[in-house]
Amino acid sequence: MRVALTIAGSDSGGGAGIQADLKTFHQFGVFGTSVITAVTAQNTAGVHAWQALPAGLVSQQIDALATDLPPDAVKSGMLGSGELVETVAAGIERYALRHYVLDPVMVATSGDRLLEAAAETQIAGRLVPLAALVTPNLDEARILVQHDVRTPDEMERAGRALLRMGARAALVKGGHLAGDEVVDVLVTDGSVRRFARPRIDSTSTHGTGCTLSAAIVAGLALGRPLEQAVADALDFVTDSTSTSPSP
Repeated sequence: MRVALTIAGSDSGGGAGIQADLKTFHQFGVFGTSVITAVTAQNTAGVHAWQALPAGLVSQQIDALATDLPPDAVKSGMLGSGELVETVAAGIERYALRHYVLDPVMVATSGDRLLEAAAETQIAGRLVPLAALVTPNLDEARILVQHDVRTPDEMERAGRALLRMGARAALVKGGHLAGDEVVDVLVTDGSVRRFARPRIDSTSTHGTGCTLSAAIVAGLALGRPLEQAVADALDFVTDSTSTSPSP
């Protein structure tokens, strides 16, 4: 069985983070492993508190998995601090982990910050160049490329900027675009593909970014080409959102 690894925070509500990732891996039929970077006290309404784990313990988790259950693909989500950004980057380099998907989690859907502001430049400088794919939302893309990202054309421009920063591909997510249509833009070396879908009227959006990147990682672990893995993951999140109960 193929192995997928998530490096992220624990969501006590179960809808995002490690919990969402492992559930998604299971749905795709891959064996999920995890490196926990932080523990959060959160639910669907927001993040009440969080505490990062010691960098040494995070590093030891990476060591334990890479030497016994080496992943076929890996993602990172919430890292919390610059020290953990460096720890994760060093682990990916140390074991030459393949098919690394960077979900640059900075702020939760609820608006709660999940990354020290000082660490934003470290994500850009250390993790983006290691990534097979970066999956920022509009706000995260703006922070990473340092210009406004409000339209599909600007999303494409941001994707190209992320490639110049070292990423091999970028999926700029358009969930925060205005209007009745959601457009996600995949930029690779030499090609651009826009995925357009009707917006789903749902309040069940907590953890969709985590689920999307985990679904992409599962596809890559199964040996699917990047564009297919992205398309399948978008279908999975769309189906999950459309069938989720809205409180």
